[in-house]
Amino acid sequence: MGFLTKHELRDACLPTERQKLREAIYKDLIQDSNILAFFYGGSLSKGNEDHYSDLDLRIVVKDEAYETYRSKKKERATNWGDVLYFEDFPGASYSIAHYRSFIKVDTFYYRKSDLQPSVYLKHLLIEHDPSGFVHKLRDESQSLTYLFSEQEFEVWRGKFFAYLHEVYRRVQRGEYNYAFQMVHSLSYSIVIGWYMEMGEVPNSFGDWSKVEGTRSPLSEKQLNQLVSWDIGKRDEEMLFHIARSQVEEFVRVHRVLAERIGVPVNKAWINEIIDMVL
Repeated sequence: MGFLTKHELRDACLPTERQKLREAIYKDLIQDSNILAFFYGGSLSKGNEDHYSDLDLRIVVKDEAYETYRSKKKERATNWGDVLYFEDFPGASYSIAHYRSFIKVDTFYYRKSDLQPSVYLKHLLIEHDPSGFVHKLRDESQSLTYLFSEQEFEVWRGKFFAYLHEVYRRVQRGEYNYAFQMVHSLSYSIVIGWYMEMGEVPNSFGDWSKVEGTRSPLSEKQLNQLVSWDIGKRDEEMLFHIARSQVEEFVRVHRVLAERIGVPVNKAWINEIIDMVL
């Protein structure tokens, strides 16, 4: 029995188990007078969830109750099902609970004042909003578009250059796992560039969710490029062949984005940075 077939029966039940959790969450939260609203983001809100989608739950509580609810986030998650383990930090405003059903629930707690119109609030599945303020936030967010700033552009560019240089350093030291990590970081830097080029909101760095697979916004050509950058083995020539290909695409995306925000492209400077390792 293989890795992908061992759990077929369990996986077939995941949508049902996820719905059970949603019902338990609703039943628990709807009767709590300190909770002003709760809703879902992520794939559930966009209607493109699959068997393995988690629940991205957002809970808005009264200001005076916020700290209590944040500090007791794990206890709250146990109300909804059989928690196997957590993966969050004690002081954080969120809880990530993994249930024995193999469903994951990411719960974020907010004060009402924490929420403002945002491109991240364009797609919401609202479960409870008696005052209508979440509906208003969603409506006001529809006209917003994702725009990256010159500062974000410079940070993105600087990180790409740093990852490229680290590939060289780590190979020279024989630290291949570190080099592999840097090559993956180069790939993800380009993914961020692709998203910005399309006007899509990129995930946080290193979050590969929906970048690949049937829900990916990337073109077939871009997905094939990602495949071509896969690391096969500890081979110096192969690693630098991948890096050269990544640099070629970076230079193209960099030019497009620079033109879009009116930043001049200093080709000599860029070539100097690249030539230090390639």
